[in-house]
Parts: sequence; structure tokens; C-alpha cells
Amino acid sequence: MGMDSGIQIKVMNHRKGDNVVHPVRPGHATSASQPSTSSPLPDGRRRQHQQGQTYRQGQQVQGLIEKPFKKWVPWLVPGFVLANIVVFVITMFINDCPKNSVSCVAGFLGRFSFQPFKENPLLGPSSSTLEKMGALEVSKVVHGHQAWRLLACIWLHAGVFHILANMLSLVFIGIRLEQEFGFVRIGLLYLIAGFGGSLLSSLFIQTGISVGASGALFGLLGSMLSELITNWTIYVNKLAALLTLILIIVINLAVGILPHVDNFAHIGGFLSGFLLGFVFLIRPQFGYVSQKDVPPGYIVPSRKPKHKPYQYVLWVISLILLIVGYIVGLVLLLRGVNMNDHCSWCHYMSCVPTSLWSCKSQQVYCESSQLGNQLNLTCISNGKSNIYALSDENSSQVQQLCSKLCS
Repeated sequence: MGMDSGIQIKVMNHRKGDNVVHPVRPGHATSASQPSTSSPLPDGRRRQHQQGQTYRQGQQVQGLIEKPFKKWVPWLVPGFVLANIVVFVITMFINDCPKNSVSCVAGFLGRFSFQPFKENPLLGPSSSTLEKMGALEVSKVVHGHQAWRLLACIWLHAGVFHILANMLSLVFIGIRLEQEFGFVRIGLLYLIAGFGGSLLSSLFIQTGISVGASGALFGLLGSMLSELITNWTIYVNKLAALLTLILIIVINLAVGILPHVDNFAHIGGFLSGFLLGFVFLIRPQFGYVSQKDVPPGYIVPSRKPKHKPYQYVLWVISLILLIVGYIVGLVLLLRGVNMNDHCSWCHYMSCVPTSLWSCKSQQVYCESSQLGNQLNLTCISNGKSNIYALSDENSSQVQQLCSKLCS
């Protein structure tokens, strides 16, 4: 899902007189009222010429010494992009369309050719190959104890169009966030939000398979909104930045109401990222001066606290909601709970039926015969058959296998 992240956000100038830093010399009183003049040095730094002047690298701010926010060199997000591409290439190699299908798209690519458009219009592998690679399939998570699929699925993509849209979004959003906050916080945010998207998807969409990094990407988008809120005091044009960001989020979530789009993964990733932003992306308020950044011979007569009270409150509330939400979600999932049974309207959040499309799943029927723990299924609509090993007979699991066989 493509996302536009081109939002310019400017930082407010420091208020005059906040945390004045005074030089201390024998026989001289400290003062912050003297005028300041400075001349630029070749390296862009300002030099003091008179008593009572202060400086900071790259920008002169009268009456304040403050270390500017560190700019990180992004490498993790490009690494994520490369990893997704490598996994997709490996998936296509394992898929080997010429060996498993009668006709393939772009046959000149050999075993890297794509499944027929009728089966996969996104130019990608078959659903059975995605399942082997770790696609999110609820029956395998619940009955097969394969919870690792909740994370593995965010590295898989259904086709060229799918991975292209997601990776462009990751570059536009992720690199900027990594430059501002570093690889550790953004890396954790990406993975945890992706897990949250998979978790919510599993509770509401329990047939078929789901793949894609969209949940993690919506987590990054949600974190941008919470970062703007928690660091509200350092921004100018606050309302314009907030409305622009909300518009982008609403548009991207609205696209999720189309059929065959897992909007629950988008919503789960967004909510997770929104809460994680309050935890990971908190910044010190302007006016705060760390003692280690004060040059020798200077004193800070008054110091502001590093963070405002509302930032601490949001941090605590968000962390509690995250922990409780993830624990409750995992318990419900592993117990095999279908949240659609408790929410009759929630399915509209993922697909809204219109005159142009239907959200109802096509009914599929299979003939089945079982010998011991071997279940033989044959799809009536396409004639495909397969043998599955089942430890115990479960009608829900059999229906899911039939749906996949007939897809």
C-alpha cells in the first residue's frame, strides 16, 4: 500500500531566556543581558567574542546552549528492504512455476516465472508456496502451534506489485524515522507493530492466508502521529502537520475496505505503532540542557525537567495498553476464538460491500475421505485433490483446507 510521507515539520525557535548559561570568570558577575556578536568559522561553528555570549553548533541561540538532536545514518531500513527482496526471490525460486503449473507468466524467467494471472494477478507465487514459506494461516498457529508465522508473514509478499508498493512506502517513511530516532527504536517498532497487525488479523480473518509488511508499515505511520502529539511543544505549524498526517492515515486505511485487502492487519499495526510511538519516540523538551553538554566555565542557573508530565503519563498508559492488549490477544488466538462471533459489524472494517464488488467468500465444496489420520480432499469446482495429515478431525480446519484447495 503506497503511503505518502512527505510532511515537512519545522521546529520552534527556543524562547529567549530559557535556561540561560553564563560564563564564570573571577571578579565578574554572571549576566545574560549583554549583546552577542559572532563570526562564522570555516567549520560552521560560532565563536564567542564577548562575556555572556553562548553558542551551539550550526546555529546561534542567544542565552542557550543545547546539543542539537543527533542525526543517524540509516542502514536498518535499507537492510529491511533488501531482506524483503531476497525473501521474495527465494520464494519464487522455491515456487518453480514451470514444474508445478501448466502455464506461467514470463516463462523466459524459468523457475522464477510467475503463476498464471487467474491464480495470482499480482505477479507472484502460489498460495501453497507462501504457506510453506511462513504465511499467516490461523489453523497452523492455533492447532499446529506455529506462532512464529505471526512474524514470518511480514517478510513475505504475494507478488511484484505487492512488494513494490510496500518497499517504496518503507523507504519514504522508515528512512526518515531512522534518521531521527536511530535503528534500535525504529527496528523494534517495525517488528512489534508488524506482530500486532498479524495478531489482530488472526482474530478476525481465520480463513485463507495473509502475507505482507503492511501492518509494520502502518505501525510506522501510527508512530509518526503519536510522535507529533508527545513532542507537541517543539513544533510550529502544529495544526497543519496534524491534519496532513491524519489525512494520509485516513486515505490509506480507507483503501483497506476493498476486497482481498487485510485491513485488520493495517488497523492492528497502526494501533500498535501509535502506542509504541509514545514509548519509543519521546524527545526532551526544548529548554532542557544536559549538564554534560555545558562547556567548562559555564553554569546553568536554572534547569527545566527533561520531559513534561504529559509525556510521562502517555508513556505509562501506552506501555500498559500494549502489554495488556498483546497478552489478551494471544490468549484469545491460542484458544481459537473468532472475534467475528462477538462483533457482528467488525467485518465491515476490512471490506464494505458495494454494487461493484461483494465481500462474501465464494462457497467451496470438497469431497473427503479419511483413513486413519490421512484426510483425502477433492475440490468439486476445480477437481484438485490433496492428502493431509490430521491428528484429530476438526470441521473448521477441514473447511479451511478445502478453501485453500479450491482457491
